[in-house]
Parts: sequence; structure tokens; C-alpha cells
Amino acid sequence: MSRASLERITIEPPSLVTACVIWLHGLGDSGAGFAPVVPALGLPQDHGIRFVFPHAPEQAVTINQGYVMRAWYDIKSMDLHNRADMDGVLSTEISVAALIQEQIDSGIPANKIVLAGFSQGGVISLFAGVRYPQPLAGIMALSCYLPTADKLPEGLSEANKTTAILQHHGEQDDVVPVRSGKMANELLKASGYNTQWKTYPMPHSVLPEQLTDIGLWLQTVLN
Repeated sequence: MSRASLERITIEPPSLVTACVIWLHGLGDSGAGFAPVVPALGLPQDHGIRFVFPHAPEQAVTINQGYVMRAWYDIKSMDLHNRADMDGVLSTEISVAALIQEQIDSGIPANKIVLAGFSQGGVISLFAGVRYPQPLAGIMALSCYLPTADKLPEGLSEANKTTAILQHHGEQDDVVPVRSGKMANELLKASGYNTQWKTYPMPHSVLPEQLTDIGLWLQTVLN
């Protein structure tokens, strides 16, 4: 299977589809890991949001002794400056762009599409989102960092300079330290991006309160 045709779980809304959230899971997980959160978002009963939860391809992950698992890119070390395999990040960016294009081809404009992700998936959503050539409705980056560490990615797109960016992080995160998420937030803010930052009393996970906040944010950017 090529990265450009990712398998996925799709949850259709109870009414006519008017928007889409593409939500990328974390390392070693699958689309099934986040699919159950949709009811917990507190969306209106008649919402028109399609949720797409793609599965990352399986590959060997260096920091896990080369164990094969679902991953959006290889993680080479715990050092933030040398953590992400950029070839893998760029390859996955192409696949994510293909997912977005599928939704556009189905009749949903780019400005009604949110690119979201948790951990490794959040790294991709943030990186690919700020480089995407059409305006998106929003970019959601949960418990993650920028793969380019202490600088913004190259090839930034003006199309998403004013797009709403939501960044959440756990204060007790021992997998992706909160400082790495805050570094990304400060880089984005310093460059004028429209980003919100919030931390929660949690480890590397999500909380019910946080899901409620996400649901409210989605309603704001997809209204």
C-alpha cells in the first residue's frame, strides 16, 4: 500500500456533510484509537462534520529497537533536534495532502477541513498544515512538537498564516515534554500565527474536559 492511499476509519455525520476533520493518531496506535472520541466532543445532534481517522503505515521505529509498528515517520532519538526522520515526515505530508484532496473532490472546500493530530499525528498536522497551499478551517496539534525543533518549517504557505491553530499539551507529559510544544507555540506566535495554547493536568493523553474544549473549538472554526 502506498502512503498516498491510506486506509482509514470514516464516521459520517447524522446530517448532510458540510465539513471534515482529518485526525491523525500517535505512534503505535491506529485510527481506531481516536474514532471513539467523536461522541465525547459534545457536537450538536445535527452537525455535518465527517471525521476521518487514517491508519499510519507500519514501519520499523529506531527508538523502539527497530520494532515494526504504525508510525507516520521514524523517530531516530529522543533529542528534539534530531527526533523526526524528515524524509518520513515529507512522505507522510504527501499522503495527508491526498486525504485532503479526496475531501475537496467530494465537495468539501479546504476552508471547511480541519487537520488534526495527537503526538506524532500532531507533528504531521502542524507541519503539513502550515505548509498546505490552500486555506484550511483549522489546525489542531495535541501533545506534539515541530519536527524542525527550534525553527519554523521551510516552505510555509501564506494561505494558512491566519488559520486558527489549537495547541494542547499535558503538564505531566513524559513522552513529549511540554517545553517542546511550548517552543512550537512561541515560534508560531512570534511569526504572527493565530494560535491558541492550553495545558491540562495530564500525562501524554487526552482528558474529557479537553475533548469538550475541542468540540467547542471545532464548532467555532467550522461554523
